[in-house]
Amino acid sequence: MSNTQKLKEVALVFFKLGLFAFGGPAAHIAMMENEVVTKRKWMSREHFLDLIGATNLIPGPNSTEMTMHCGHERAGSKGLFVAGISFIFPAVFITGILAYLYVSYGTLPEVQPFVKGIQPAVLAIIASAIFKLGKKALKNWELAVIGVVVLVASLLGIHEVIALLAGGLLGMFYFWLKDRSTNTTINSLSPLLFFVSSEVITKVSTLKVFLTFLKVGSILYGSGYVLFAYLDAELVTTGLLTRAELIDAIGIGQFTPGPVLSTATFIGYQLHGFWGAIAASAGIFLPSFIFVLLLNPLIPKMRQSKILRYFLDSVNIAAVAVMLAVLFVMGKETLIDWRAALILLISAILVFKFKKVSVIWVIIIGAILGYTLAFIG
Repeated sequence: MSNTQKLKEVALVFFKLGLFAFGGPAAHIAMMENEVVTKRKWMSREHFLDLIGATNLIPGPNSTEMTMHCGHERAGSKGLFVAGISFIFPAVFITGILAYLYVSYGTLPEVQPFVKGIQPAVLAIIASAIFKLGKKALKNWELAVIGVVVLVASLLGIHEVIALLAGGLLGMFYFWLKDRSTNTTINSLSPLLFFVSSEVITKVSTLKVFLTFLKVGSILYGSGYVLFAYLDAELVTTGLLTRAELIDAIGIGQFTPGPVLSTATFIGYQLHGFWGAIAASAGIFLPSFIFVLLLNPLIPKMRQSKILRYFLDSVNIAAVAVMLAVLFVMGKETLIDWRAALILLISAILVFKFKKVSVIWVIIIGAILGYTLAFIG
Protein backbone atom coordinates (compact mmCIF):
# COMPACT_ATOMS: atom_id res chain seq x y z
CA MET A 1 0.00 0.00 0.00
CA SER A 2 1.42 3.41 -1.01
CA ASN A 3 1.79 6.22 1.52
CA THR A 4 -0.98 8.17 -0.24
CA GLN A 5 -3.35 5.26 0.27
CA LYS A 6 -2.27 5.00 3.90
CA LEU A 7 -2.98 8.71 4.40
CA LYS A 8 -6.47 8.27 2.93
CA GLU A 9 -7.03 5.30 5.22
CA VAL A 10 -5.85 7.31 8.24
CA ALA A 11 -8.12 10.22 7.30
CA LEU A 12 -11.16 7.95 6.92
CA VAL A 13 -10.60 6.08 10.19
CA PHE A 14 -10.12 9.16 12.34
CA PHE A 15 -12.79 11.25 10.63
CA LYS A 16 -15.22 8.43 11.41
CA LEU A 17 -14.03 8.33 15.01
CA GLY A 18 -14.35 12.10 15.20
CA LEU A 19 -18.03 11.77 14.25
CA PHE A 20 -18.87 9.05 16.77
CA ALA A 21 -16.32 9.34 19.60
CA PHE A 22 -18.51 10.25 22.57
CA GLY A 23 -17.76 9.88 26.26
CA GLY A 24 -14.43 11.55 26.94
CA PRO A 25 -10.76 10.48 26.59
CA ALA A 26 -11.12 6.97 28.04
CA ALA A 27 -13.92 6.16 25.61
CA HIS A 28 -12.05 7.70 22.66
CA ILE A 29 -8.96 5.61 23.40
CA ALA A 30 -11.11 2.50 23.76
CA MET A 31 -12.64 3.11 20.32
CA MET A 32 -9.19 3.77 18.86
CA GLU A 33 -7.84 0.51 20.26
CA ASN A 34 -10.70 -1.33 18.58
CA GLU A 35 -10.07 0.38 15.22
CA VAL A 36 -6.27 0.44 14.93
CA VAL A 37 -5.19 -2.61 16.98
CA THR A 38 -8.02 -5.15 16.98
CA LYS A 39 -9.48 -4.53 13.52
CA ARG A 40 -6.62 -3.12 11.42
CA LYS A 41 -3.54 -4.33 13.34
CA TRP A 42 -1.53 -1.19 12.61
CA MET A 43 0.54 -1.90 15.74
CA SER A 44 0.83 -4.34 18.62
CA ARG A 45 -1.27 -3.86 21.73
CA GLU A 46 1.97 -3.42 23.70
CA HIS A 47 3.07 -0.52 21.51
CA PHE A 48 -0.41 1.02 21.77
CA LEU A 49 0.01 0.87 25.56
CA ASP A 50 3.41 2.56 25.25
CA LEU A 51 1.78 5.39 23.31
CA ILE A 52 -0.93 5.78 25.98
CA GLY A 53 1.70 5.92 28.72
CA ALA A 54 3.83 8.46 26.88
CA THR A 55 0.82 10.62 25.97
CA ASN A 56 -0.20 10.86 29.61
CA LEU A 57 3.16 12.45 30.43
CA ILE A 58 2.86 15.49 28.13
CA PRO A 59 0.42 18.43 28.13
CA GLY A 60 -2.64 18.40 25.90
CA PRO A 61 -5.76 16.31 25.30
CA ASN A 62 -4.76 12.66 25.66
CA SER A 63 -7.16 11.08 23.17
CA THR A 64 -6.42 13.68 20.47
CA GLU A 65 -2.70 13.12 20.91
CA MET A 66 -3.27 9.36 20.67
CA THR A 67 -4.86 9.87 17.22
CA MET A 68 -1.70 11.70 16.16
CA HIS A 69 0.54 8.92 17.45
CA CYS A 70 -1.54 6.31 15.62
CA GLY A 71 -1.47 8.35 12.42
CA HIS A 72 2.33 8.64 12.70
CA GLU A 73 2.67 4.89 13.15
CA ARG A 74 0.63 4.23 10.01
CA ALA A 75 1.80 6.99 7.64
CA GLY A 76 4.70 8.91 9.17
CA SER A 77 4.73 12.61 10.08
CA LYS A 78 2.11 13.42 7.44
CA GLY A 79 -0.12 10.77 8.98
CA LEU A 80 0.28 12.51 12.34
CA PHE A 81 -1.23 15.73 11.00
CA VAL A 82 -3.88 13.99 8.88
CA ALA A 83 -5.07 11.87 11.82
CA GLY A 84 -5.20 14.80 14.24
CA ILE A 85 -7.02 17.13 11.86
CA SER A 86 -9.46 14.42 10.75
CA PHE A 87 -10.35 13.62 14.36
CA ILE A 88 -10.68 17.25 15.43
CA PHE A 89 -12.58 18.60 12.40
CA PRO A 90 -16.04 17.03 13.01
CA ALA A 91 -16.17 18.28 16.60
CA VAL A 92 -14.99 21.77 15.63
CA PHE A 93 -17.48 21.95 12.74
CA ILE A 94 -20.46 20.74 14.79
CA THR A 95 -19.52 22.99 17.71
CA GLY A 96 -19.17 25.96 15.35
CA ILE A 97 -22.70 25.41 14.01
CA LEU A 98 -24.08 25.18 17.56
CA ALA A 99 -22.18 28.33 18.53
CA TYR A 100 -23.79 30.18 15.62
CA LEU A 101 -27.27 29.00 16.69
CA TYR A 102 -26.57 29.93 20.29
CA VAL A 103 -25.29 33.43 19.51
CA SER A 104 -27.98 34.09 16.89
CA TYR A 105 -31.02 32.60 18.63
CA GLY A 106 -29.96 31.94 22.22
CA THR A 107 -31.12 28.30 22.11
CA LEU A 108 -29.66 24.86 21.49
CA PRO A 109 -31.36 21.70 20.13
CA GLU A 110 -32.64 19.19 22.71
CA VAL A 111 -30.28 16.22 22.67
CA GLN A 112 -30.47 15.00 26.27
CA PRO A 113 -32.36 11.73 25.51
CA PHE A 114 -29.68 10.71 23.00
CA VAL A 115 -26.89 11.55 25.48
CA LYS A 116 -28.60 9.46 28.17
CA GLY A 117 -28.40 6.48 25.80
CA ILE A 118 -24.84 7.09 24.63
CA GLN A 119 -23.36 7.29 28.14
CA PRO A 120 -24.11 3.68 29.24
CA ALA A 121 -22.99 2.36 25.84
CA VAL A 122 -19.68 4.16 26.33
CA LEU A 123 -19.19 2.37 29.67
CA ALA A 124 -19.29 -1.01 27.92
CA ILE A 125 -16.77 0.15 25.30
CA ILE A 126 -14.36 1.41 27.98
CA ALA A 127 -14.72 -1.85 29.94
CA SER A 128 -13.82 -3.84 26.82
CA ALA A 129 -10.68 -1.77 26.22
CA ILE A 130 -9.62 -2.06 29.87
CA PHE A 131 -9.98 -5.83 29.67
CA LYS A 132 -7.86 -6.14 26.51
CA LEU A 133 -5.21 -3.59 27.48
CA GLY A 134 -5.06 -4.90 31.03
CA LYS A 135 -4.28 -8.44 29.84
CA LYS A 136 -1.31 -7.11 27.87
CA ALA A 137 -0.06 -4.70 30.55
CA LEU A 138 -0.31 -7.15 33.48
CA LYS A 139 3.00 -8.99 33.05
CA ASN A 140 3.72 -9.95 36.66
CA TRP A 141 2.40 -9.63 40.23
CA GLU A 142 4.54 -6.56 40.95
CA LEU A 143 2.81 -4.62 38.16
CA ALA A 144 -0.53 -5.82 39.54
CA VAL A 145 0.34 -4.26 42.90
CA ILE A 146 1.33 -0.99 41.19
CA GLY A 147 -1.97 -1.01 39.29
CA VAL A 148 -3.97 -1.49 42.50
CA VAL A 149 -2.06 1.33 44.24
CA VAL A 150 -2.69 3.73 41.33
CA LEU A 151 -6.36 2.68 41.17
CA VAL A 152 -6.86 3.41 44.87
CA ALA A 153 -4.98 6.71 44.58
CA SER A 154 -7.14 7.78 41.63
CA LEU A 155 -10.37 6.87 43.44
CA LEU A 156 -9.18 8.90 46.44
CA GLY A 157 -8.89 11.96 44.22
CA ILE A 158 -5.15 12.05 43.47
CA HIS A 159 -4.55 13.87 40.15
CA GLU A 160 -4.19 11.34 37.35
CA VAL A 161 -0.83 12.73 36.12
CA ILE A 162 0.65 12.51 39.64
CA ALA A 163 -0.71 8.96 40.03
CA LEU A 164 0.75 7.92 36.66
CA LEU A 165 4.17 9.43 37.34
CA ALA A 166 4.30 7.98 40.85
CA GLY A 167 3.34 4.54 39.51
CA GLY A 168 5.95 4.76 36.76
CA LEU A 169 8.74 5.86 39.10
CA LEU A 170 7.79 3.30 41.75
CA GLY A 171 7.94 0.49 39.21
CA MET A 172 11.12 1.76 37.58
CA PHE A 173 13.08 1.90 40.82
CA TYR A 174 11.68 -1.39 42.11
CA PHE A 175 12.64 -3.32 38.98
CA TRP A 176 15.99 -1.50 38.81
CA LEU A 177 16.79 -2.60 42.36
CA LYS A 178 15.64 -6.10 41.47
CA ASP A 179 17.99 -6.14 38.51
CA ARG A 180 21.11 -4.40 39.83
CA SER A 181 23.26 -5.74 37.02
CA THR A 182 21.97 -3.11 34.55
CA ASN A 183 24.14 -0.08 33.84
CA THR A 184 21.45 1.72 31.83
CA THR A 185 21.10 5.41 32.57
CA ILE A 186 18.02 7.55 32.31
CA ASN A 187 17.86 10.05 29.48
CA SER A 188 16.26 13.36 30.24
CA LEU A 189 13.02 13.65 28.26
CA SER A 190 11.68 16.97 29.46
CA PRO A 191 8.68 18.04 27.38
CA LEU A 192 8.76 21.34 25.56
CA LEU A 193 6.39 23.83 27.18
CA PHE A 194 5.08 27.07 25.72
CA PHE A 195 4.18 29.92 28.05
CA VAL A 196 2.61 32.60 25.91
CA SER A 197 1.32 35.77 27.53
CA SER A 198 -1.46 37.75 25.95
CA GLU A 199 -1.50 40.49 28.58
CA VAL A 200 -0.18 43.13 26.17
CA ILE A 201 -3.30 42.84 24.01
CA THR A 202 -6.00 45.04 25.44
CA LYS A 203 -9.04 44.09 23.40
CA VAL A 204 -10.68 40.78 22.44
CA SER A 205 -8.96 40.50 19.08
CA THR A 206 -8.51 37.35 17.04
CA LEU A 207 -4.85 37.35 18.09
CA LYS A 208 -5.74 37.55 21.77
CA VAL A 209 -8.16 34.65 21.41
CA PHE A 210 -5.45 32.61 19.67
CA LEU A 211 -2.77 33.40 22.29
CA THR A 212 -5.11 32.72 25.21
CA PHE A 213 -6.00 29.26 23.95
CA LEU A 214 -2.41 28.57 22.84
CA LYS A 215 -1.30 29.17 26.41
CA VAL A 216 -4.00 26.88 27.81
CA GLY A 217 -3.23 24.14 25.25
CA SER A 218 0.46 24.30 26.16
CA ILE A 219 0.04 23.73 29.89
CA LEU A 220 -3.12 21.59 30.02
CA TYR A 221 -2.33 18.32 31.79
CA GLY A 222 -4.67 15.40 32.30
CA SER A 223 -8.26 15.14 31.15
CA GLY A 224 -9.77 17.69 28.84
CA TYR A 225 -12.26 18.46 31.60
CA VAL A 226 -9.47 20.29 33.46
CA LEU A 227 -9.85 22.83 30.64
CA PHE A 228 -12.86 24.39 32.34
CA ALA A 229 -10.87 25.43 35.41
CA TYR A 230 -8.28 27.09 33.17
CA LEU A 231 -10.94 28.91 31.15
CA ASP A 232 -12.67 30.16 34.27
CA ALA A 233 -9.41 31.81 35.35
CA GLU A 234 -8.50 33.08 31.87
CA LEU A 235 -11.90 34.36 30.71
CA VAL A 236 -14.49 34.62 33.48
CA THR A 237 -12.36 36.30 36.15
CA THR A 238 -11.08 38.76 33.55
CA GLY A 239 -14.61 39.66 32.46
CA LEU A 240 -14.31 38.41 28.88
CA LEU A 241 -17.01 35.77 29.44
CA THR A 242 -19.77 35.29 31.99
CA ARG A 243 -19.87 32.12 34.05
CA ALA A 244 -23.30 31.30 32.59
CA GLU A 245 -21.81 31.46 29.08
CA LEU A 246 -18.95 29.20 30.19
CA ILE A 247 -21.43 26.68 31.62
CA ASP A 248 -23.30 26.65 28.29
CA ALA A 249 -19.98 26.05 26.51
CA ILE A 250 -19.24 23.16 28.89
CA GLY A 251 -22.61 21.64 28.00
CA ILE A 252 -21.69 21.79 24.31
CA GLY A 253 -18.43 19.96 25.02
CA GLN A 254 -20.30 17.21 26.83
CA PHE A 255 -22.68 16.15 24.07
CA THR A 256 -20.70 16.79 20.90
CA PRO A 257 -18.47 13.96 19.60
CA GLY A 258 -14.69 14.09 19.49
CA PRO A 259 -12.37 15.95 21.87
CA VAL A 260 -13.99 17.96 24.65
CA LEU A 261 -11.52 20.73 23.81
CA SER A 262 -13.81 21.65 20.91
CA THR A 263 -15.44 23.76 23.63
CA ALA A 264 -12.76 26.26 22.64
CA THR A 265 -14.47 26.65 19.25
CA PHE A 266 -17.75 27.58 20.93
CA ILE A 267 -16.09 30.11 23.22
CA GLY A 268 -13.99 31.57 20.39
CA TYR A 269 -17.18 32.21 18.42
CA GLN A 270 -18.75 33.90 21.44
CA LEU A 271 -15.72 36.16 21.82
CA HIS A 272 -14.98 37.10 18.21
CA GLY A 273 -17.32 35.39 15.77
CA PHE A 274 -16.13 33.08 12.99
CA TRP A 275 -12.45 34.06 13.11
CA GLY A 276 -12.49 33.84 16.89
CA ALA A 277 -13.69 30.24 16.58
CA ILE A 278 -10.89 29.46 14.12
CA ALA A 279 -8.28 31.18 16.32
CA ALA A 280 -9.40 29.39 19.50
CA SER A 281 -9.46 25.98 17.78
CA ALA A 282 -6.00 26.48 16.26
CA GLY A 283 -4.54 27.75 19.53
CA ILE A 284 -5.87 24.95 21.76
CA PHE A 285 -4.74 22.09 19.47
CA LEU A 286 -1.47 23.41 17.95
CA PRO A 287 0.74 22.52 20.97
CA SER A 288 -0.42 18.88 20.82
CA PHE A 289 0.81 18.49 17.24
CA ILE A 290 4.22 19.84 18.27
CA PHE A 291 4.51 17.72 21.43
CA VAL A 292 3.61 14.49 19.62
CA LEU A 293 5.91 15.27 16.69
CA LEU A 294 8.79 15.63 19.16
CA LEU A 295 7.88 12.68 21.38
CA ASN A 296 6.89 9.95 18.93
CA PRO A 297 10.41 9.09 17.64
CA LEU A 298 11.65 8.76 21.24
CA ILE A 299 9.21 6.05 22.34
CA PRO A 300 10.99 3.09 20.61
CA LYS A 301 14.29 4.34 22.09
CA MET A 302 12.71 4.38 25.53
CA ARG A 303 11.66 0.75 25.03
CA GLN A 304 15.26 -0.21 24.11
CA SER A 305 16.59 1.13 27.41
CA LYS A 306 16.06 -1.41 30.18
CA ILE A 307 15.38 1.09 32.97
CA LEU A 308 13.07 3.19 30.78
CA ARG A 309 11.33 -0.05 29.74
CA TYR A 310 10.62 -0.64 33.42
CA PHE A 311 9.20 2.88 33.59
CA LEU A 312 6.98 2.36 30.52
CA ASP A 313 5.68 -0.99 31.79
CA SER A 314 4.75 0.64 35.10
CA VAL A 315 3.15 3.69 33.47
CA ASN A 316 1.17 1.38 31.17
CA ILE A 317 -0.41 -0.56 34.03
CA ALA A 318 -0.98 2.76 35.81
CA ALA A 319 -2.79 4.10 32.73
CA VAL A 320 -5.09 1.06 32.71
CA ALA A 321 -5.75 1.61 36.42
CA VAL A 322 -6.67 5.27 35.77
CA MET A 323 -9.06 4.17 33.01
CA LEU A 324 -10.64 1.73 35.48
CA ALA A 325 -11.06 4.53 38.04
CA VAL A 326 -12.68 6.72 35.37
CA LEU A 327 -15.03 3.85 34.48
CA PHE A 328 -16.03 3.48 38.14
CA VAL A 329 -16.77 7.19 38.57
CA MET A 330 -18.63 7.38 35.25
CA GLY A 331 -20.64 4.31 36.22
CA LYS A 332 -21.80 5.91 39.48
CA GLU A 333 -22.87 9.05 37.64
CA THR A 334 -24.50 7.25 34.68
CA LEU A 335 -26.28 4.19 36.07
CA ILE A 336 -29.01 6.10 37.88
CA ASP A 337 -32.10 4.25 36.60
CA TRP A 338 -33.25 1.04 34.93
CA ARG A 339 -32.98 2.54 31.44
CA ALA A 340 -29.26 3.17 31.80
CA ALA A 341 -28.73 -0.32 33.27
CA LEU A 342 -30.61 -1.94 30.39
CA ILE A 343 -28.63 -0.01 27.75
CA LEU A 344 -25.38 -0.97 29.51
CA LEU A 345 -26.39 -4.65 29.51
CA ILE A 346 -27.28 -4.63 25.80
CA SER A 347 -24.09 -2.73 24.93
CA ALA A 348 -21.94 -5.11 26.99
CA ILE A 349 -23.43 -8.11 25.17
CA LEU A 350 -22.68 -6.46 21.82
CA VAL A 351 -19.12 -5.53 22.80
CA PHE A 352 -18.05 -8.74 24.58
CA LYS A 353 -20.15 -11.41 22.86
CA PHE A 354 -20.45 -10.11 19.28
CA LYS A 355 -16.91 -8.84 18.84
CA LYS A 356 -17.31 -8.12 15.12
CA VAL A 357 -19.93 -5.46 15.82
CA SER A 358 -18.27 -2.04 15.40
CA VAL A 359 -18.20 0.13 18.52
CA ILE A 360 -19.67 2.90 16.37
CA TRP A 361 -22.83 0.79 15.97
CA VAL A 362 -22.86 0.29 19.73
CA ILE A 363 -22.89 4.10 20.13
CA ILE A 364 -25.69 4.51 17.56
CA ILE A 365 -27.81 1.74 19.14
CA GLY A 366 -27.28 3.27 22.58
CA ALA A 367 -28.42 6.69 21.33
CA ILE A 368 -31.56 5.21 19.71
CA LEU A 369 -32.38 3.23 22.86
CA GLY A 370 -31.85 6.33 25.01
CA TYR A 371 -34.31 8.32 22.89
CA THR A 372 -36.87 5.47 22.74
CA LEU A 373 -36.78 4.56 26.43
CA ALA A 374 -37.13 8.22 27.43
CA PHE A 375 -40.82 7.98 26.50
CA ILE A 376 -41.42 4.90 28.67
CA GLY A 377 -42.48 5.71 32.21
